[in-house]
Amino acid sequence: MDTSNWYKVENDEAIISPSLLVYPERIEDNIRTMVSVAGSVSRLRPHIKTHKTAEIVQMQQRHGIQKFKCATIAEAELLGQCGARDVLLAMQPVGANIDRFFKLMEKYTSSHFSTLVDNPKTLEKIASMASKKEVLANLYLDINSGMNRTGCIPDENAVALYYSMEKHPNIHARGLHAYDGHIRNKDVDERTKACNAAFDKVYALKEAIKRKGITVPDIIAGGSPSFPVHAKRTEVDTSPGTTLLWDARYEELFPDMSFLHAAVLFTRIISKPAKNIVCFDIGHKSIAPEMGFPRVKILGLENSEQIGQSEEHLMVKVTDDSLYEIGDSFYAIPMHICPTVAKYEELVTVADGKMTGTWKVAARNQKITI
Repeated sequence: MDTSNWYKVENDEAIISPSLLVYPERIEDNIRTMVSVAGSVSRLRPHIKTHKTAEIVQMQQRHGIQKFKCATIAEAELLGQCGARDVLLAMQPVGANIDRFFKLMEKYTSSHFSTLVDNPKTLEKIASMASKKEVLANLYLDINSGMNRTGCIPDENAVALYYSMEKHPNIHARGLHAYDGHIRNKDVDERTKACNAAFDKVYALKEAIKRKGITVPDIIAGGSPSFPVHAKRTEVDTSPGTTLLWDARYEELFPDMSFLHAAVLFTRIISKPAKNIVCFDIGHKSIAPEMGFPRVKILGLENSEQIGQSEEHLMVKVTDDSLYEIGDSFYAIPMHICPTVAKYEELVTVADGKMTGTWKVAARNQKITI
């Protein structure tokens, strides 16, 4: 098959549209690249929020990766089902999710679960439940290194909070966690500079805690954009996630990264409602709609303009609608792959231009069993 058309499927008449196709060989290549950038599987803690799929977790495990990061209890449970050795729930649990976190530990005893805290109240609730259950809860202190989404400011209060974690008999303080998703400079030198400046605060906090006579065992830092920068820090675990499937937005923002697109939307033209306007069957329910247009990069239709979208439809302005017929199939790279995957119950696997099966998006909902 022509490598320029690597995404095409032979006899695609049988494919339901819209569908999300994945290419295992390209995912495998991305895993190899991740390991190469990190320098060692021991410094990789990939995030599974992008794919939420057991088969991709297992692919990583076959490469020796056993530390993972996730955002929901369902994702954590999926990792438990896969027998992952070390699982970080990187979303501070509150309310009923605190009890669910402890149920994970009770049910999947071969996995080592940890989570985040960024305030004394949540720490007290987790510590109280750990004490009642007579177990040890593994916690990282979540640091706000500039994104202003979650985490505590790395000041004297953070030092005091970590001290409280360290001294509580039912808490194991495992280290610091800092996600710098706000750093998205296209220029790699500017991105590196911004990432280093943000991380300096984390490193200073570690030193302040050390002066209290407390060792900080681990630091988990960054996501996909800052992955190559943090990979150079020998004392840091990196947490890329989008790197496994890649998307059109990151391709544009980070041309220095050599990851392959491994997930493609299959879609068809369903109507030609007006001159030079065609309508595709990929609406809000089929692709992440939180950004402005374009929502996808339609391969072979690069000069078109996406002008409207509703629940089931994407309206596109083309230069000459006579070139296209209702029912024509197209392939498209999502601009944002992570929430797009969550819209599908299953992924269609493709190898050598042929459909080979399906993978269940097992953690797309908030609950599996716990």
